[in-house]
Amino acid sequence: MVTLQLAAPSNAFILFNGRDLSNWTARDGGDPGWTVEDGILHVVPRTGDIIHTEPLSDFYLHLEFRCPDMPEATGQAKGNSGVFLQALYEIQVLDSSHVNIPGTGDCGAFYLESAPLVNACRPAMEWQTYDICFRAPRLDESGDVTEHARATVLQNGIVIQNNVQISGPTGSASGMTVGTSGPLRLQDHGDRVAYRNIWAVPLPTKGSDTYEPQ
Repeated sequence: MVTLQLAAPSNAFILFNGRDLSNWTARDGGDPGWTVEDGILHVVPRTGDIIHTEPLSDFYLHLEFRCPDMPEATGQAKGNSGVFLQALYEIQVLDSSHVNIPGTGDCGAFYLESAPLVNACRPAMEWQTYDICFRAPRLDESGDVTEHARATVLQNGIVIQNNVQISGPTGSASGMTVGTSGPLRLQDHGDRVAYRNIWAVPLPTKGSDTYEPQ
């Protein structure tokens, strides 16, 4: 099955250019070990996660992913990766197409915190989409969180997370503290997951408080 890629709007910030890994690093700041071929970003198992160098606050994110076909694998060993918003909040990537009622470790979950509302997964080896509207946590002048992060997630055009509150860093998030901005991080969990067409649109943190008829 061929899935057409959604074109980025004119105001989007292109995170993956389809040619190379410029503006991406390994978690230690070194060169990333993943590969790019024919516009597709491939996880190279056991080379480590990759992190984009540009921090984001409130944003709309689009990306497309493809899980490998691993018919003998089960659970977390079945096409595993993850999308970490602000490098802290993981949306699980996994081949969960066979799951009847998805849980907090399945594809589309905020890992171990919020299960997807429904299973919107396509089978392994088919391209899938995440469209994410993310609201960063709000901090006071002392750096204490006054409002937790929130997100709405669509998988393959279906709402699977509806304005959920994310109470704090999830799963294997480490090396960063909660703030009002942070980078995108993609996880190497040892499986040959692929990504493409990754872009974001920064969102204003607040709209106008007044109305003046034009």
